Amino acid sequence: MRIAALASSLQPSERRVADVVADDLARSVECTAQQLADLAGVGRASVVRTARTLGYEGYPQLRVAVARELAFGPAPDAPAGDGTAVGALRAAIETFGRSLPRMTAALTEDAVEDFLGALDTAGRVVVAASGLSTPLGLDVAMRLGAAGRPCEFLPDTLAQHIAARQLGPGSVCLALSGSGASRPTLTTAGAARDAGAHVLAVTSFAGSPLVGIAHTALVVPPVTGSFRDELLHTSRAALGLVLEHLVELLVERRGGRSAAARAAVLAVLGESLGE
Repeated sequence: MRIAALASSLQPSERRVADVVADDLARSVECTAQQLADLAGVGRASVVRTARTLGYEGYPQLRVAVARELAFGPAPDAPAGDGTAVGALRAAIETFGRSLPRMTAALTEDAVEDFLGALDTAGRVVVAASGLSTPLGLDVAMRLGAAGRPCEFLPDTLAQHIAARQLGPGSVCLALSGSGASRPTLTTAGAARDAGAHVLAVTSFAGSPLVGIAHTALVVPPVTGSFRDELLHTSRAALGLVLEHLVELLVERRGGRSAAARAAVLAVLGESLGE
């Protein structure tokens, strides 16, 4: 990393931040800027300033660099398996299975009800997702459409931003991001909020910038619970599973409105199946 090479150019408060990072990379990569500031005994601005002095655009970029540094070491708590490919696959899936109860630990009844209510009553819904969360955006848009809740998902992030700026009161922007720090998604969610829309977020980390923008945020911890692993392995399995069942809850909520849409979907599927 750049810390050792640039140590002499750091101010005292910046050096304290750099020392905390260098002393424990694994702990530091899991910290928000404020959490790292608390550990170093400095203000949050010092953390941002340290990142920039080290040559990064900001703290998120420093955090990614720390994760990259850790990637060269052995992954902690890796499933052992039995030395075979099938064994490794089984071990990984078993690890995922053990994490299932934790996926909903951060959800509250009020948040889920607000989330479903906003989706149900919105005049217009725009989905914001980028990078490796893009497939989630497409999947949830198709599921909502099949449930009689039309929504828009434009794969191009600039198009998402433009659509968000045209929203208004009574509309919803549904933002999906594993890290909760994807710049295109943050930009779209921020534009939607400024336009008066209700911003819903589904993300993996409670301290992420996306949670700060959203009116209602559902936090679904990743399989490992680690920001490092979120960056390295980028699994969206937990988010996808929760989103799938949120759509099912919406179907139940909408009753006959969703039933008619699903009947139409089944008719189309029946026509599309071959012998």
